[in-house]
Amino acid sequence: MNSILKQISVAGYSAALVIAGLLSPLANSLQAAPFAKGADVGWLSQMEASGIKFFSADGAQQDCLRVLQGCGMNSIRLRVWVSPTDGWCGQADVVRMAVRAKNFGYRIMIDFHYSDWWADPGKQNKPAAWSSHRIDQLVTDVANHTTSVLTALKAAGIAPEWVQVGNETNDGMLWPDGRASTNMADFAKLVTSGYDSAKAVFPDAKVIVHISNGYDNGLFRWIFDGLKANGAKYDVIAMSLYPTAGDWAKLNNQCLVNLNDMVARYGKEVMISEVGMDVRAEAAAKSFLTDIIAKTRSVSGGKGLGVFYWEPECHNNWQDYDKGAFGNKGRPTLALDAFKS
Repeated sequence: MNSILKQISVAGYSAALVIAGLLSPLANSLQAAPFAKGADVGWLSQMEASGIKFFSADGAQQDCLRVLQGCGMNSIRLRVWVSPTDGWCGQADVVRMAVRAKNFGYRIMIDFHYSDWWADPGKQNKPAAWSSHRIDQLVTDVANHTTSVLTALKAAGIAPEWVQVGNETNDGMLWPDGRASTNMADFAKLVTSGYDSAKAVFPDAKVIVHISNGYDNGLFRWIFDGLKANGAKYDVIAMSLYPTAGDWAKLNNQCLVNLNDMVARYGKEVMISEVGMDVRAEAAAKSFLTDIIAKTRSVSGGKGLGVFYWEPECHNNWQDYDKGAFGNKGRPTLALDAFKS
């Protein structure tokens, strides 16, 4: 009897080992999301409304999101403004675009500008409705707006994988109250307000703080040392990088040093949430993108999450922007082949 029990026990143990061996790769695959190869397409609905068409590399007219998918993209980034005068990039437009992207199978990033228009290193203007508000009310404004947009997305069946709190916040946001060089503590309060609100709606979403000039390690240390000292909460450090055909190799090398330093110094995951290069330099752009994708993948500890091209669908000099990656015939340029690998 004891020998039979022993055999059953051994057999059970062996089976358990086999099952564990089968499940282990599955568990590892569930833990590590695939590398994000993405595009910010905040202009897309407005471009389509103006009659702009998009075509695959072989000239077949297609939905732009399908064209980008054919270029290897798996993620879409959408900016959201508080009360844009024409409605583009407002909450309703963003929800519609997010549903459409999800239906194509894309992963979603929502990029909160906390402004009625562009927020970037040179301007972080309060929305008109918040113009007279001071820091305590602005913290509440950020929470309410973040909650409103994300709740609307949730109701539409969208679960963003990433939520970006502020856009290119090199010197904070919602100036002058949240200007980092004036009061880093108040900037940290705004970041944490966005974080807490995002997590309340989507606990699994990764919250991003985004700074431009990814090659500038001094800038990043200043911002993130300040946020750390003031207890700000976030998950991911994101960068912008817009080199030229002549300096991309140098800036990519500096960016990789910065990416690895952010991981080592703050223990955070990192990503490149905006890249671009002159549309006329498509061969150089492909080399740049191939290299920055490889470098981001190589970040220590597997903490490099992805690379997003900013408005690649721009063509015919849309809005005077010349760093898209579609040619004048509405087809993707050679540059986007970098995302196919």
